[in-house]
Amino acid sequence: MKKSILSAALLATPIISNAAGFALIEQSGSGMGNAYAGAAAVAEDASTIFFNPAGMTYIQGTQVVGALHLIRPQGEFNDEGSVGGLGRPRGGEGGDAGDLNFVPNFYYKRDISDAVKFGLGVGAPFGLKTEYDNDWLGRFQGIKSDLKTVNINPALAFKVNDQLSLGFGINAMWIQAELTSAVNLVPLGGTESKLKVKGDDWGFGYNFGAIYQVTQDTRFGLAFRSKVDQKLRGDSDSPFTTLDANPNQRLNGDVTAETTLPETLSFSGFTHLDDRWDLMGDVTWTRWSRFRELRVLRENGSTLTVTPQNWDNTMRYSIGLNYKYSDTLKLRAGVAYDEEAISNEFRTVRIPGNDRKWLTFGAGWQATPDTKLDIAYAHLFISDPEIDDNQVAIARGRVRGDYDASVDMLSLQVTHNF
Repeated sequence: MKKSILSAALLATPIISNAAGFALIEQSGSGMGNAYAGAAAVAEDASTIFFNPAGMTYIQGTQVVGALHLIRPQGEFNDEGSVGGLGRPRGGEGGDAGDLNFVPNFYYKRDISDAVKFGLGVGAPFGLKTEYDNDWLGRFQGIKSDLKTVNINPALAFKVNDQLSLGFGINAMWIQAELTSAVNLVPLGGTESKLKVKGDDWGFGYNFGAIYQVTQDTRFGLAFRSKVDQKLRGDSDSPFTTLDANPNQRLNGDVTAETTLPETLSFSGFTHLDDRWDLMGDVTWTRWSRFRELRVLRENGSTLTVTPQNWDNTMRYSIGLNYKYSDTLKLRAGVAYDEEAISNEFRTVRIPGNDRKWLTFGAGWQATPDTKLDIAYAHLFISDPEIDDNQVAIARGRVRGDYDASVDMLSLQVTHNF
C-alpha cells in the first residue's frame, strides 16, 4: 500500500516552495480560497487531517477528498555587480528560475464510532525547485535545487464532549533532494565541470490538535506538527573524479546530509457571523531556526560542500471570509502575510525567498448532495529578494543583485461523501 501511495504522490513533482523556507502550505483546495485562514478550526472537509486532526469529529460518515494545485512561480535575477568564478567566463543572469508546477493532496476519513474518527492524509508538506541556465554567472553556487517530500499521515480524532474534540496523527515522511552546480577545478588549470548530489531518506514525526466549541457559532483550534529528522543518503557525481590528488577532494562517491524539517504551531478561530457570513483567522509559528547550514559529507567524513543558512523562526498571519450566496454556492476570500526565514545576509541562489503577501479568492459548489467542487486562485506578492553572496575566496564567485518574484496558483478540489 505504501509503495502505491508513494508512486501516486510522486506525480507532485516538480514542486516549488510558496511558503516560508521550503514549506508548502497548499494542502487543501477549499482552504486556498481563504488563504488558509482558520485552517486549524474550520474543519469543513477531510483536509483537516493535515491542519488539525481533531476537526474530523465535525465531519459525518465516510469522505474522500482529492485536490490539485497548479503553481506558476516567477523569479528572475537582476545583476548588480556580480563576479564570476575564478578564471571562468562570467555568464548571464540565469533566466526565469520558475516554471509551471503542481502539488496534489489526498484525504480519506471514516467513522469508527459516533465519538471516534479515523483519517489518512497523503501530501507534500515541503518542496522546492529552482533551476537556472547552465551557463549563468552564479552556476558555481547553484544551478538546480530540487527537494521533494511525500508525507503519509494516519490520524484519529475523539469527541470528548459537546465542546471539546482532540486529534492525533503519525507522519511517515519521505524526502529526496538533488543539487547541481558547476565546479571550478582550479588545481587542474581552471577547468570547469559539473557536480550533482542526490539522496533520500524516510523520517517520522507526529501531529496533534484540539478544537473547542465556545458557542454554537464560534470555535477555536490549536494544532502542532512535530519536527522530522532526516539523514539523506545518496551519491555525488561529476565527469571529474577529484579536484586534485587528495582523496578528501573526491567529487564522486557516497554522500550523506542531515537536515531537520521544522515543527509548527497554529492557533485558529472560526465563527458564523450570521446566516450568510463566516469569519476566520489564523496565526502559525514555524521553527526554521533549526536550519543552520547545508552540509554534504563524503563517505570518509570529509566535507564535500557546505553552505551557511542561519535561518530565523517565522510567523504567518491570515484572515478570511465566506459568503453563502445560495444553498449550493459559497464564495471565499482571504489575505495573508507570510514571513520569510531567510535574512538578506544569508540568502543564497538555491532558496532566494522573501516575505509574501497573499490575496486569494475561491468558490465551493455543492454539485450534488454528496459531491462538492472547490476552485480557488491566489496571487503572492513577494518583496524583491536582495542577495550578496560572496564566495570569491573559494572560487565560486560573487552573486550580487536582486530578484523580481511572484507566484500565481490555481487550486481544484473534489469532495465526495459515501
